[in-house]
Amino acid sequence: MKIKTNGERLWDSLMEMAKIGPGERGGSRRLALTDADIAGRNLFREWAADAGCTFRLDTMGNLFARREGKNPGAPPVVSGSHLDTQPSGGRFDGILGVLGALEVIRSLNDQGVETDSPVEIVVWTNEEGARFPPAMMGSGVFAGIFDQSEIYTHQDPEGLTVEGELRRTEQLGDTPCETFPIKAYYELHIEQGPVLEAENTSIGVVTGGQGSTWTHVTLQGQGSHAGTTPMNFRKDPMMGAARIITELREIVLKQPGAVGTVGRLETTPASINSIPGQVFFTVDTRHPNEETLAQINLDLKNLVNSVCTEEGLENEFDLIWEAPTLNFHKECISKVRNAAESLAYSHLDIVSGAGHDACQVNRVAPTGMIFIPCENGLSHDEAENTTPEQVAAGADVLLHVVLASACN
Repeated sequence: MKIKTNGERLWDSLMEMAKIGPGERGGSRRLALTDADIAGRNLFREWAADAGCTFRLDTMGNLFARREGKNPGAPPVVSGSHLDTQPSGGRFDGILGVLGALEVIRSLNDQGVETDSPVEIVVWTNEEGARFPPAMMGSGVFAGIFDQSEIYTHQDPEGLTVEGELRRTEQLGDTPCETFPIKAYYELHIEQGPVLEAENTSIGVVTGGQGSTWTHVTLQGQGSHAGTTPMNFRKDPMMGAARIITELREIVLKQPGAVGTVGRLETTPASINSIPGQVFFTVDTRHPNEETLAQINLDLKNLVNSVCTEEGLENEFDLIWEAPTLNFHKECISKVRNAAESLAYSHLDIVSGAGHDACQVNRVAPTGMIFIPCENGLSHDEAENTTPEQVAAGADVLLHVVLASACN
């Protein structure tokens, strides 16, 4: 008989964690390194300590909880995700990966199973990037993608720095944030899209992730009085932004499978009876093919220059972050697929449309991901939802891939 996790216990843990930093519509708000985020981490620490784990905290605040194996010197099997959320986030994005990994350790304890390799849970710092850009910050420094000293200087909208908040919240650990030997890394996650639900499928076997870029666009015009400045005398950056955003949609629609999003739009000054002198907006573009993604961003840059010339504006076009397309480790993918099959859960191969800490870790360790469906494909919203049965299925698969990796 195949051992399984305690789905009811995992669901109760998810609901208990959701009480920390509650949103206004049933979701969660725990921005990275805020007091709510630290309260969530502390609750996890309490639960992991009760499960017999020991801890270490690195210089990016990444938290590792360790269950020892028969061979303490062997590279650990690591699983986890993040506990920080979007400003209006859900109860499962990231949290499922951390608490699912905790449930694996709890279930191993229940069954008296001793693994050969140690098993570790990781809580990565600032995966969302909602308070401090870029996203996947803690795992990015760990994987050598970002420079820690430079990341330390990044500021939130109030001017608080990453380093300052790590120190204030006592999350700046002694262990250097750098790679170490990892036998395999697995991350359990809601899909954040509609495919699994539409296909009535329990498990997504994630084969890789699409590429993505984040761009900051600033348009400089001439601020002026809204009532006294004739239309043909204006250098209005808002009109330029409106044209660019509208035509961005057309650029993206020309490339099948591409997505593009303007997530922030800010005017300076923000006054109803003033023409703004400056408009700032963000652009997130994604596609599974790197060449296509590069073409989309080139087309966007050319569009910005063209519109600014026609509207009499200046611009700054800053590519602040990019993640390449990637393929996960073949053996890890096979272990996920085999676990789903052995447990008789329906499954299909799927490419992740979102970025995850697993995408960063994939550069330095064999990596795999497990998706479960989410209601209506919604995520990064308080309406994000799934079911206890789907959560339990994902945790069962995670348990068996951890066993397959840690017991040989």
